[in-house]
Amino acid sequence: MVQEANPFESLQEQIDDAAAYLDVRDDVIERLKNPERVLETNLAVEMDDGDVELFRAYRSQFNGDRGPYKGGIRYHPNVSRDEVKALSGWMVYKCAVVDIPYGGGKGGIVIDPKAYSESELERITRSFAKELRPLIGESRDIPAPDVNTGQREMNWIKDTYETLENTTAPGVITGKALSNGGSEGRVEATGRSTMLTAREAFDYLGRDIEGATVAVQGYGNAGSVAAKLIEDLGATVVAVSDSSGGIYDADGLDTRAVKGFKNETGTVSDYEGTEAISNEELLTLDVDLLVPAALENAIDGELAHDVNADVVVEAANGPLTPDADDVLTEREVHVFPDILANAGGVTVSYFEWVQNRQRFYWTEDRVNDELERVIVDAFEELVDAYETHDLPNFRTAAYVVAIRRVVDSYDSAGNWP
Repeated sequence: MVQEANPFESLQEQIDDAAAYLDVRDDVIERLKNPERVLETNLAVEMDDGDVELFRAYRSQFNGDRGPYKGGIRYHPNVSRDEVKALSGWMVYKCAVVDIPYGGGKGGIVIDPKAYSESELERITRSFAKELRPLIGESRDIPAPDVNTGQREMNWIKDTYETLENTTAPGVITGKALSNGGSEGRVEATGRSTMLTAREAFDYLGRDIEGATVAVQGYGNAGSVAAKLIEDLGATVVAVSDSSGGIYDADGLDTRAVKGFKNETGTVSDYEGTEAISNEELLTLDVDLLVPAALENAIDGELAHDVNADVVVEAANGPLTPDADDVLTEREVHVFPDILANAGGVTVSYFEWVQNRQRFYWTEDRVNDELERVIVDAFEELVDAYETHDLPNFRTAAYVVAIRRVVDSYDSAGNWP
């Protein structure tokens, strides 16, 4: 795996690729390639031993033409300004491709959360929430969980905001616990949309997903849920991995048992009866379906030559570099992009926000049914663009759909001042 590619430059290249098939002025495209604003702040937080430690943190608000900024907050040592800019841009086009009324934002703290106690993480999170307070709000910018964050951190941010604002505003953030205004179905949403995209992709390509072999790189929430739900369709998941390495069993893994093992041990490695493999070996297995569900830049142009999957469905954000896209397109490997496949998270976040604003909550069945409708409709529009414009790949098709929607919103509103 590589990390050399700059994710923000990758985003801009993807936009340029799609813009070539659209009748949009260059100055408008340039505007859509850059964030409107980026907060960069330093959090000075007291640790359990009394020392004060400094943490760099960011929030990028990329584009708000279609609605409030929307996007997660991640805790990771590799968080950077360019990364959050890229992720916030991908959020713009992810929301547009599934046609929900949000713009794009993203945030993060440069931290390895495993190195800190729960009380330290709470103080760090609340310190960041205090800095975010002027930017976020139910109608301005609505954060959500991302890598290494979850319901706990979202609850802390909500409580900090409501305390400082002396109000009740559950819609200020999504991905909360049910007891704090969260939505049924939110935890599994990203993995569920990955499964739905894979199901629709195999159907469109005239292939049977039942009996298909599958490899999943990244066995966190999105990857493990996608693996479980794809297995439920009758596919055989032969390999999964996390940051410590991977496991392989040609006869198929019990995805739920592997998840239980990871919950107990913190890793999938050493799961009984499996062969140990590296992440790179997993990405090059001869399988019908590959699901990259870890971080960006997992597959570069060099590694793409060794990818043996017939179909790739991206559960992670930006797991392929532009060079990898070019190679896989040339090799006729069908890649179904992140801005559709993992859009379940932001879609159910939207449902959560709607429920918060109405103070009326839905059943899990309703959430899952509405999510399926959104993803299937978006898939059909992607395929229509792919065929109508004779596009080189499905990623370009997704951006053609998304950019057209953002441009339409921008043009109809006018430019002020």
